[in-house]
Amino acid sequence: MLRSTKIVATLGPASSDQDTLDRLLAAGVNMVRLNFSHGSAQDHIDRATLVRDCAARANRSLAIMADLQGPKIRVGKFEKNKITLKKGDGFILDAACELGNQARVGLDYKELPNDVEPGAILLLDDGKVQLEVLEVRGPEVYTTVLVGGPLSNNKGINRKGGGLTAPALTAKDMEDIKTAARLGADFVAVSFPKSGADMYMARTLLRAAGSKAQLIAKIERTEAVANLEEILEASDGIMVARGDLAVEVGDAAVPALQKRMIKLARQKNKLSITATQMMESMISSPVPTRAEVSDVANAVLDGTDAVMLSAESAAGQFPVETVESMARVCVEAEKSIGRKISDEILGPGEFTRIDQSISMAALFASAHLQVKAIAALTQSGSSALWLSRFVSGIPIYALTPEVETYQRLALFRGVLPMTISQENTDRDSLLIRAEVEMLRQGVVQQGDLVVFTYGEVVGQGGGTNSMKIVKIGEHRAA
Repeated sequence: MLRSTKIVATLGPASSDQDTLDRLLAAGVNMVRLNFSHGSAQDHIDRATLVRDCAARANRSLAIMADLQGPKIRVGKFEKNKITLKKGDGFILDAACELGNQARVGLDYKELPNDVEPGAILLLDDGKVQLEVLEVRGPEVYTTVLVGGPLSNNKGINRKGGGLTAPALTAKDMEDIKTAARLGADFVAVSFPKSGADMYMARTLLRAAGSKAQLIAKIERTEAVANLEEILEASDGIMVARGDLAVEVGDAAVPALQKRMIKLARQKNKLSITATQMMESMISSPVPTRAEVSDVANAVLDGTDAVMLSAESAAGQFPVETVESMARVCVEAEKSIGRKISDEILGPGEFTRIDQSISMAALFASAHLQVKAIAALTQSGSSALWLSRFVSGIPIYALTPEVETYQRLALFRGVLPMTISQENTDRDSLLIRAEVEMLRQGVVQQGDLVVFTYGEVVGQGGGTNSMKIVKIGEHRAA
């Protein structure tokens, strides 16, 4: 496999027609993001249908992620759409104001006056405008401008250091979870979770809607950093959402946090996505900056499962070229890692599951035997997940009869999903079919050594308990 790190592309006006989607898939997109902050439920359903059709024609595993909007902590609208604030100006955030002017503006988030006190620093429009709270009078928050600049309609509000009490799941999010279930999303991203309880609530609502989608927690609040471990335990993965996170904790703190979050996710057998401004200049430029190339490469070297594009692919002028550039950077960064066995496999710790132990044994054997690949025969995808948590440079092919698993596996680093029929529950027949499929797709050749992991009881999710080292073609010839 040429590239282990997966690419997520946000769909939008620049990337929602069939031709562009076909080209995005050919360029290397592994998952598309539907941003529920924009568009109607039907818009998202129509896009999901088109995505599935394009993936089927390309015979590709392609995951869909529904990204919930989360609480709208924003200023309202202005009479003339925009004002300019200067340092030292007085300015009022007024929960009762209908239309703003140079002196005050309304709030989408009506609880803000209850969440702040004198001395609190409010960061507007990703920190471009900064206000210090002087006093609170009923629905009015009186402030002085610390950092001035233009302020236009519906710009976001953060509090430095966190502390806003808006719930992670709004009434809109609860309806959008139902839409995500209807369109068959493989992953649902929850915006602004503060604790594991937020993620448990989202999972309960998702299962009630009939969806088996996995949950991604977007880490973008100060409170989420403090509660990272419990959020990870309640989630299937995290997104390092560097935009709002940088505003709350300070931009200088983000690089180290990114490395810590990705490392912790891998240790806890969870997925990770690195996002925000990864190739921002390519919204209007056909080539990335050197800094953006380094940013993407560093995320790859950190061990992230996926790197994500937002406006670059949703509204940019060069969505396909951006994916192609990102794919090239990922491949070059991975070359420097090479083929090695991660130290963590040999380190301290206990395995809590049999399928996890088998996966670790497969990695160890593969590294020392110099096998061509690992082939995981999997129902649920769990064994492929364990295998992908360790950077080994060994291609992992996940063969599954389950459509949902096939799509979801598209996000796992280093894993190439394949479909395989489950005509019967005979183990030897299944292994032969797996060999034939891998030969058909050209990922192995006659005589190659491959490590297979599988369950003695075929068709049972989470039942991987066996490993077999096979020389391709030898078993069938016998």
